[in-house]
Amino acid sequence: MVEHWGQSMAEGFLHDFEGWVIFMACFGILFIEMWALMRITNNGRPLKEVFGIDPPEPLEKGAIIGTRSIPVTLVVAAVLVVGAVLPAIALPGRVEVSPERVAFDAFPLQISDWTGRSELLEQIYLDALKLTDYSMVNFTSESGDVVNFYTAYYDSQRKGQSAHSPRSCIPGGGWRIESLTETIVPAGAPGGSNLKVNRALISFGDHKQLVYYWFQQRGRIITNEYLVKWFVFWDALTKNRTDGALVRLTIPIGPGKDVASLEATLQKFARDIGDILPSFVPG
Repeated sequence: MVEHWGQSMAEGFLHDFEGWVIFMACFGILFIEMWALMRITNNGRPLKEVFGIDPPEPLEKGAIIGTRSIPVTLVVAAVLVVGAVLPAIALPGRVEVSPERVAFDAFPLQISDWTGRSELLEQIYLDALKLTDYSMVNFTSESGDVVNFYTAYYDSQRKGQSAHSPRSCIPGGGWRIESLTETIVPAGAPGGSNLKVNRALISFGDHKQLVYYWFQQRGRIITNEYLVKWFVFWDALTKNRTDGALVRLTIPIGPGKDVASLEATLQKFARDIGDILPSFVPG
């Protein structure tokens, strides 16, 4: 059907309807096969016995037949459903709001004492992530520390596209999460308020990294993946917006390196980009 009438035959209502038609047709074919096998083997049993169908027992003579009234709860539920569905059908389709923003192509490569070098994701990852825009930059400080900055932005998260949580992606890449907690970056959020982030210590063989990540979504800084989903639903309902981004900062822990010192470096970088991000990830 797709070959002759196009891609719409494999989407939406037609796709589901075709599935039910095929299901019922297969059930009919199985029924005919069983009937044919019974005839071939001279099996004289009635079909109700073959299928294990037990009909209801006949009513006794003089049995009193009663009727049940329609429950009030069913009536109320039906009224509520109709009251919700009819306005939804009558109202024109809502167009999701995509706020204006600066593309990540313009993200600065010189921030305070950090110098950045952009990198590109391979197409196989772009196809899987289905993101709208992204930035992946290795920033090097004057002291030689390197912080990998990665953010993935989605202008809509209605149709399955959404920021992939590092909690799932990190193990998928072969890394082991040794610890996962929450921590505060003082004055790391836009406007100089404290920034709450997820802190992960990860390892792959002898290699170790310290990772900070958070979800920056429509003016909120969120660390809980379930709250991200809730606010996508709530903001779609109340603001007609589902845009948002994942922000991830990573610093390698080399041999003999002090984790506390590297964490201070990571927190400094988070503070340095705190007031830059809102131009690229609208609040």
